[in-house]
Amino acid sequence: MRRVAVKIAYLGGKFKGSQIQPKMRTVEGDVVSDLKKLSYADENDIDMKCASRTDKGVNALGNVIVFNTIFDNDAVLLKALNAVSEDIFYIAAASVNNGFNPRHATERIYRYTLPRDGIDIDLATKCASLFVGEHDFAMFCKADERPTKMRMRSVEIKDAFDNLTIEFKAEYFLWNMIRRIVAAISSVGHGNASLDDVKKALNGSRISFGIARSDALTLVDVIYDHIEFTAAGQETLEQRKKEELFSLSLRKNFFDSL
Repeated sequence: MRRVAVKIAYLGGKFKGSQIQPKMRTVEGDVVSDLKKLSYADENDIDMKCASRTDKGVNALGNVIVFNTIFDNDAVLLKALNAVSEDIFYIAAASVNNGFNPRHATERIYRYTLPRDGIDIDLATKCASLFVGEHDFAMFCKADERPTKMRMRSVEIKDAFDNLTIEFKAEYFLWNMIRRIVAAISSVGHGNASLDDVKKALNGSRISFGIARSDALTLVDVIYDHIEFTAAGQETLEQRKKEELFSLSLRKNFFDSL
């Protein structure tokens, strides 16, 4: 057995979140199921860990899982996993040591897609800039055991046709943090809240801007110093992508015809 880190992608709407839950379909549960199809006798042998928890509906293009594998070759491993998986896409892999903890990443990148209609981009951009740097994000997260004071490295808004994309970069993020920040940016951009309201919330005032929908949020990548992931076994992955894109085109044609 060797320890391997694998980047995975998935549409969050297929799952009830990433963490294993009894009697529910989850990302981790599907990964374990896929690995069992490759002759793992006991899931304890897998010893799987995940870099980032994603809530129900949240997508990923580059989440990272770590597990023990009987495969010596990454290309063969990825090809085998993509061949047996239904809704998890296995993108790239890297060998890691036994002490590697995927949660200790150098940087995480998230992207949120927001309808552009009715948003004052200048105001939204000014609002986004308020979150950069070190702040107490207690009013912009769901409380768990972690401290709420942290550093946001960047928040960048890009205008893309009918949508805005907002890219967030930080070492880690708090529970529901991005969706609550997006709700604040949207409220300010639509004129339903002011920049001063956001400043007050960052200073501890109990102001809620709501929470943005989950399916528009994507974990783009999890980055580690000194670990280089290698994409391999792409033939099977490309075929799966073609099939998914064809299914999407059928759905689009249906709605275009309504």
